[in-house]
Amino acid sequence: MLKNFASKLKTFFGVKPKPVLPPKPTPQKESPKQHQHQQKKHPSEKPAGTHHPRDIRKRETREEYRLRHEKQDREKENDQVLTVAKEKPKVVIPSEPWDPSLFKVPVVDGKTRFQDFDLPQEILHAIADLNFQYCTEVQAQTLPIALRGDDVTAQAQTGTGKTAAFLITIFSHIIRNPLKDQKKGTPRALILAPTRELVMQIEKDARLLGKYAPCTVLSLVGGIDYNKQMQSLKHETVDIVVATPGRLIDFKKQKYVDLGKAEFLVIDEADRMLDMGFIPAVRSIVLSTPQKSERQTMFFTATMNSEVKRLAESWTRQAIEVTVTPDTMAVSAIEQITYITTKDEKFPLLYNLMQQKHLERVLIFVNRRDVGRDLKEKLETYGIPCTVLSGDVDQRQRIKRLENFREGKVRVLVATDVASRGLHVDAISHVINYNMPQDAEEFVHRIGRTGRAGATGIAISFADEEDSYEIPKLEEFMKRKIECIYPDETLLTPVTEIFPRKELKKDRPSGSRTGSRGRKPGNTRRPPRRPA
Repeated sequence: MLKNFASKLKTFFGVKPKPVLPPKPTPQKESPKQHQHQQKKHPSEKPAGTHHPRDIRKRETREEYRLRHEKQDREKENDQVLTVAKEKPKVVIPSEPWDPSLFKVPVVDGKTRFQDFDLPQEILHAIADLNFQYCTEVQAQTLPIALRGDDVTAQAQTGTGKTAAFLITIFSHIIRNPLKDQKKGTPRALILAPTRELVMQIEKDARLLGKYAPCTVLSLVGGIDYNKQMQSLKHETVDIVVATPGRLIDFKKQKYVDLGKAEFLVIDEADRMLDMGFIPAVRSIVLSTPQKSERQTMFFTATMNSEVKRLAESWTRQAIEVTVTPDTMAVSAIEQITYITTKDEKFPLLYNLMQQKHLERVLIFVNRRDVGRDLKEKLETYGIPCTVLSGDVDQRQRIKRLENFREGKVRVLVATDVASRGLHVDAISHVINYNMPQDAEEFVHRIGRTGRAGATGIAISFADEEDSYEIPKLEEFMKRKIECIYPDETLLTPVTEIFPRKELKKDRPSGSRTGSRGRKPGNTRRPPRRPA
């Protein structure tokens, strides 16, 4: 201001003032305290200048992330499969010479030997290794019909040997009718089963019976090994496919499997598929196979009602019916014991039976998952190794638990009816119905887990205040009276109570909390809120 005033005085007295230059703008230094929240630039960022703006990328969703990683996994597996296929081509190693005369089985009246059929040497060799001597009733009636190429409709329970009947038929046909050129993913035989456990059991039996045959077997089940199954269909020739309807429909829609050349169709446990609602899927699969006049069909069911019979007639061609009565296996091969008991006496009775009778491999059936979990915890509390198998168990865990039970790592397997069919474990001496089944047919399937293929076994059932009402239905279905007895007093000896910590927490009443913060029972007034 004073400078302006002085310049005006100089102008007034005739003195030229010096031009006043505007002050240079000085960059103001930012105080560090004012902008502490600002982040420093990343060293990888480009300096200011002429450069292209950074691309704005769309954020990836979870579904896109999953699809991208699945695609990467498929590409890796494709590369691995192609590499292995190039390095190690599949070669069928011929088996060592085997003399059928070494397999000697004496002739017995009323029994049929496997040597009595015209079977290939590879099949007889595997049968000899498995020490199968005489055919079961369903095998003796089914094999003569199936081996000559006729369709079969068989009513037989689980554990009667029907799996070996249709596998022997399929292997014999494939060995005697080899194909020179077979497309990948085009099976010659298709076996349908309702559950994953049954599919995996059939695959296991097929590998044992066909270990000397130049045949490949593949199982298709849900829950596990999707990419592995897909790669096998895409890059390998498969002779026999054993599948559940859901997974097979999935691969069929994606055109990984072609059923148009199937020469054999086996439908196992058809009544169970009907109960589980699989018939529309099975009908779609059957329509994908050749016409019934151009294939051989074997239809197996445990029960034969009007609806199942109608399905059998529509999918088979002049099939010959074979019937093995349900009570033949249940009565003659299995000793049945039914104890009259109460709910409170059930566990002491079970524990004393296992300890006093020295039961080593026991299969216990319950009706509900929560009952199975509670029973498993109780048995483990008392030092009995145990595992549980139910519908909510992951497929990989199911396989692991079944193998532990087969190998004897656990003493007891507690299961719901998910394991009543298709479960084959050797040397199950006792099956215990901790709860009586509400379906009469399931009773026969449960006790069929012991006494399989003509062996003997013991089935024990507990009839308490609620389950005893199921006995008349069982008697009507099996057409025989069930004898009920009271257990010995030694079997009802009270068991020392041992409560796990989590049971104490679970059984604690809701109003019994103690402490300064808890409310007293009956006090409905809420505590005052703390000031903010």
